Amino acid sequence: MRVPTGRVERRVAKAESVELLHEDVSPAAKVEAVTENVSPQGARLITGSLCPPGRLVRLVAPAEHLRLPARVVYCQRLLDGKFAVGLQLQTRVEKWH
Repeated sequence: MRVPTGRVERRVAKAESVELLHEDVSPAAKVEAVTENVSPQGARLITGSLCPPGRLVRLVAPAEHLRLPARVVYCQRLLDGKFAVGLQLQTRVEKWH
């Protein structure tokens, strides 16, 4: 039996270099990250920086020509010292190329 995750849409595995802009910090802080999976409403990123849940960020995906407002849902420390960051996108993305 499958346990519900709270997600309505399926995530797609995708590794792409992206940036997170912490616009509520002066000056705006830029964090490099790599997507692990994406959906029209969210993304899971791997980064070397802590991103507190609730923080509003802008996800910049240069290869996709996207600049998307998002909210950090979770930030989980991984065994290798990096962090897995879950984002809820404020703008729906129908197709990640």
